[in-house]
Amino acid sequence: MGTDTHSKTFGYVLWIFGFTGAHRFYYGKQITGTVWFFTLGLLGVGWLIDLFLIPAMDREADRKYVAGNINYTLAWILLTFLGIFGIHRFYMGRVLTGLLWLFTGGLFTLGYLYDLWNLNSMVAEENSNKN
Repeated sequence: MGTDTHSKTFGYVLWIFGFTGAHRFYYGKQITGTVWFFTLGLLGVGWLIDLFLIPAMDREADRKYVAGNINYTLAWILLTFLGIFGIHRFYMGRVLTGLLWLFTGGLFTLGYLYDLWNLNSMVAEENSNKN
């Protein structure tokens, strides 16, 4: 079994807003996260089904992503609430792009969308580099 890189509890917190696809992005399911975002969780049906799928998504993310000094859940909290200011990028040690996000509002919010798709990979890369 892999290390615990993602929090099931935080996954369920994001599920509350799951019609936006937040929990799916968190667990590295970018395509279905985008579909959930544009269809309001498949009109609520997919959102309800995900209530039962979160434990499996959590296990899959734990196997897929590299654990290390940078905490996935904290990075996601920072992206979710302070993403347009680049605070999650500062946390990961990406100071230059953090400054760019800070002064451009997350590259005029397009960078924020990019980070929804790529945050797990960025954290895994930073964790791999520091091990």
